[in-house]
Amino acid sequence: MKINGRSIGPGHRPYVIAELSANHNGDLKQALKIIDAAVETGADAVKIQTYRPDTITLKSNAPEFQITEGLWAGRTLYDLYEWAHTPWEWHEELFAYAAKREITLFSSPFDPTAVDLLEDLNAPAYKIASFEAVDLPLIRYVASKGKPMIISTGMADLEEMTEAVNAAHEGGCRELALLHCVSGYPAPASDYNLATITNMAATFGVPVGLSDHTLYNTTAIASVALGASVIEKHMTLDRAGDGPDDSFSLEPTEFASLCRDVQTAWEATGKVDYGRKSSELNNVQFRRSLYFVQDMNAGDMITPDSVRSVRPGHGLPPKYLDDILGKRVVQDIPANTPVTLGVLDI
Repeated sequence: MKINGRSIGPGHRPYVIAELSANHNGDLKQALKIIDAAVETGADAVKIQTYRPDTITLKSNAPEFQITEGLWAGRTLYDLYEWAHTPWEWHEELFAYAAKREITLFSSPFDPTAVDLLEDLNAPAYKIASFEAVDLPLIRYVASKGKPMIISTGMADLEEMTEAVNAAHEGGCRELALLHCVSGYPAPASDYNLATITNMAATFGVPVGLSDHTLYNTTAIASVALGASVIEKHMTLDRAGDGPDDSFSLEPTEFASLCRDVQTAWEATGKVDYGRKSSELNNVQFRRSLYFVQDMNAGDMITPDSVRSVRPGHGLPPKYLDDILGKRVVQDIPANTPVTLGVLDI
């Protein structure tokens, strides 16, 4: 698949997404600064979230609308999303600023009206958040726009993933990626079971990546070796900023390390290759080989005391030691001379 001309999938370096989410903390200028930081760190894209509290939940104090555990305990869902949402009137400026900074910006829509807004802004791609992966009508509506789609799979079992993928295809999506995800904030690395990535890729036949909610970069870097083509992680300007998502997000210096290290992991993973590498060529001469360790006169017999396997590698390989024992030399040879076929009576 491609987003804004950037190829994504096996054979291409990982596509790194800086999730802005609620880390603007209600300040448009801070949102713009995060876009700047994403550019400077080397991210491929910035992702925002497009919802209002009334498009994602109901204004209710009923028990099922109360958050009782985790980072946001004590709030209702409506209060949380009122606090965390990205105002819709910011969207046009955010898209324009990202275009000016030459970085891709796209969003997670949470209802059809959000999709319509993003279509008006010519969003180049769409992300379905993990909590919406079961909203098949929303997935079909997004897919009908014909843009590349990424679906996060946090909390989804295999049946639900299959339903989401089928809904995307049924809706008209032709470019789809899935993100392995654990919807904990933060999530322990031990929950990630990264081996799932290879199975997802084989099962669904689409690029697979990682939406990483761990506190460090190790999980994301390791995922690249298992085939992750997309890496998404939250970015903040200040982890101590007291916003909804700050505490489990990466600061810019950490995000820059992420971009660098996943690139290195991808380059190191490479392909199956048993051949000699370019960085090794100058060192081949220092491998072990057979050398005479005694002065030899023409006609002398080679014995175990007259040759040894040593470095460097200018003589015959050590595997020929048994073959040359008992052979005679055809010329005088000083000690510390490599054993070569030309000096042997064979």
